[in-house]
Amino acid sequence: MVDAKKSKLPKTPAKRVEIPEGLWTKCKSCGEAIYTRELDQNLRICLKCGFHFPLGAWQRIASLVEQGSFQEIDSEMISVDALKFTGVSAYSDKLKQNREETGLKDAVITGFGQMGTHRVGLAVMDFRFLGASMGSVVGEKITRVIEQSTKERIACIVVSASGGARMYEGMLSLMQMAKTSAALTRHAQARLPYVSVLTNPTYAGVMASFASLGDVIVAEPSALIGFAGPRVIKDTTQSELPRGFQTSEFLLERGLIDLVVHRKQLKTTLTKVIDYLLPAAQPAVAGA
Repeated sequence: MVDAKKSKLPKTPAKRVEIPEGLWTKCKSCGEAIYTRELDQNLRICLKCGFHFPLGAWQRIASLVEQGSFQEIDSEMISVDALKFTGVSAYSDKLKQNREETGLKDAVITGFGQMGTHRVGLAVMDFRFLGASMGSVVGEKITRVIEQSTKERIACIVVSASGGARMYEGMLSLMQMAKTSAALTRHAQARLPYVSVLTNPTYAGVMASFASLGDVIVAEPSALIGFAGPRVIKDTTQSELPRGFQTSEFLLERGLIDLVVHRKQLKTTLTKVIDYLLPAAQPAVAGA
């Protein structure tokens, strides 16, 4: 008689199935697991709940201008550690790390492209690079595209996403608030349209300067927008904040922004806005 125990075959260790990193992305809003390739093809909008994930600068540009029309300017401009900031880690090391991880030179890409029938100046910030903080290079690049737009008498659009001024550059960073605002004043004096697009998140020095100065201010759904963050305000005021505080919908209800626009409708909306504003901006102004 055969011993049943002895006749059993040795157990084969189960092979562990490893899923490649980055293949799936979990939605921060509804928790849905999304195939990353599908998410990218959908402009990084959740296919289930419509949550807008952060969008890289180059992806954003491709979604806004006519194919092949974008011409980048100041692409070789890079930040330097003028203050020799050390802190926890050297600023120069941070810059090097972020350039390697993102493939970007700094937190904004600027240039000119075609939007419908209009040539427009365009600056798009990328939150992946040091939280899209505004340093000397970010401020200078945005100022230059505004000034060139004024010279060419065309509309200018800035897509913001930022944690604010870049602390590693101290006062040099804060100076960019005045510089960008002055360039926009000259643009307005020339009767040319400037459209500000706010994405999640847009805060502090960026919101307190060029991001809030648009002739038309547009925001993406549920974007967090403000100067200080909700936690800081709550701790300072010692009071409960209203539901939806600092979201784009909250600001729209209170008249602080003009439109909340779904990402897939952004190009169409911006084109209509420029179509409406630019004809009235065309006549030359004496002394401008």
